[in-house]
Amino acid sequence: MPASFTEYLFLAPSLALSLLVVVPLSGVLVRFRANYTPRGLALDNEGGPVVHTGPVVTSYFGMFRRVWQIEGLQGLYKGLMPTFLTALTVSLAILSFMDTPSHRHVSYRAPSAGLLGTFLYSILMMLISLPSAILTCNAVTTPHKLPYFGLMKSLRVLLTPTERRRPWVIYLTPGLLASQCLHVAYVTLILAPLHRLLVPMSESGMFPELSPVKLSIYLAVVIVSAAILTPLEVVSTRLAIQRNQASPEYNSVSQEVEGDAEEVAEYAGAEEDVIGLRTEAEPYTGLIDCAKTIVNEEGFRALYRAWWVTLLGGTVSALA
Repeated sequence: MPASFTEYLFLAPSLALSLLVVVPLSGVLVRFRANYTPRGLALDNEGGPVVHTGPVVTSYFGMFRRVWQIEGLQGLYKGLMPTFLTALTVSLAILSFMDTPSHRHVSYRAPSAGLLGTFLYSILMMLISLPSAILTCNAVTTPHKLPYFGLMKSLRVLLTPTERRRPWVIYLTPGLLASQCLHVAYVTLILAPLHRLLVPMSESGMFPELSPVKLSIYLAVVIVSAAILTPLEVVSTRLAIQRNQASPEYNSVSQEVEGDAEEVAEYAGAEEDVIGLRTEAEPYTGLIDCAKTIVNEEGFRALYRAWWVTLLGGTVSALA
């Protein structure tokens, strides 16, 4: 059943209102997990020690304060346009092709097509949204002030010349698809079935026979899941901002090649970047390498940055 004109009319304002809250919170999360903070000294090409001088931020709210102090309100809304356009496109598709009367009273869920069908559907949605997710992560972590409506200028900053010439190479970023697929597989093949088993819902979206024992068991599952999913999310963030380029010596963070970033200003008064990024002279070569390198260089705790965000999301979804 097609959506009404009123639903289309209020789509953009409702999305804008939700993104007003979501974009700053998710942007700070990306920066906190992407911030590179090695514990020891690195060695230069001649074997001499190199002291890391980047920011050391130990908490999510500490990162929030740092973004506000250095980049202000505009810095908190980095990544707004790719997030808005993606949310708008997906919402229009749902209203136009997947909307049913029941979806207007409960939150939208993946079509009920069995375990394998739901997994394949989720993988497809992940593949479709991956380019936007990569652009958003790069927009959030770049030190440059990107124009909201200057698409081509922004792409010259966010993508390397190699990625602009061959956009499909972003799907070949070492380890990124693997981490995303593992995340989707765990949520759809393990967490979702346990949710339906332990916290069943009626067609009206209510809990007909909510058992305190089963709910407690599922909340324990959510805690274990947070311990599994948080490292995957941290690794995915690190891999998403790792650019694909022809030469490993090329600094793709600033994108200062072929005049790409010469006319893109940085934030006024910012004497230092909000976060430090790992040099791409020695890129992560895959999912396992990324996780091992993070542990070796930054410590085990770096894989669990903002773990409570993942735990909170799982707890809310248990009751949603």
